[in-house]
Amino acid sequence: MSSKRFKKLPDNTLDLPSEVIEKLLPLIKKNCTTKFDESVDLSFQINNKQKKNEVNIRTVINLPGGTGKKVKVAVVCEENKSSEAKDAGADLVGGDEFIEKIKLGEIKFEKLICTPSMMIKLSKLGKVLGPKGLMPNPKLGSVTEDLKKAVTDAKSGQVEIRNDKDGNIGLSIGKKSFNDDQLVKNFTAVLETLEKEKVNNTIKGDLIRSAFITSTMGKSYKIKIGKNI
Repeated sequence: MSSKRFKKLPDNTLDLPSEVIEKLLPLIKKNCTTKFDESVDLSFQINNKQKKNEVNIRTVINLPGGTGKKVKVAVVCEENKSSEAKDAGADLVGGDEFIEKIKLGEIKFEKLICTPSMMIKLSKLGKVLGPKGLMPNPKLGSVTEDLKKAVTDAKSGQVEIRNDKDGNIGLSIGKKSFNDDQLVKNFTAVLETLEKEKVNNTIKGDLIRSAFITSTMGKSYKIKIGKNI
């Protein structure tokens, strides 16, 4: 059943015409009537069914305005690299013993980074890490010798952009407490990343079929997107 709070929110917002994000943010924030700092979330439907192949987007982006979320970062590395990881702000750092704990299902982190030589050992934990989307990936910068950069990026506003088999992408671009300029900058960074992915995947026509914005406990609105993406 809908709560009294939710019933007071506007009806049929998805029937409204699409609008640019700058005009939608005040509406989104007005609908944030819970006591906590709600997230501002995007969802995209992309054109992932191409004639020659299916489009699979998976990349990371450093949001210029941050995410407003505290991310628990774990690092698997050699002993001589552990101080570098800890100094960069990693919450959990370890080697072989840590890998054994992960193998047994002890996953108390939201992002996992490792050095290339430790990736060989971690790759055997695909069944444990894969379903949770935690397996480190060189293309996403989470398998690297530069632990300082990887940890700093993960802590300071890095998010993953990834579509599911139905072409849906969902991510947060910040919190209700963010000013509009922060949220617009983050949104623009997401669009720029998707535009690069369109070029990289040589997609014909529009990549984005539809885009929506909502808050954690609010209503969804259609976003107007330029026709070049």
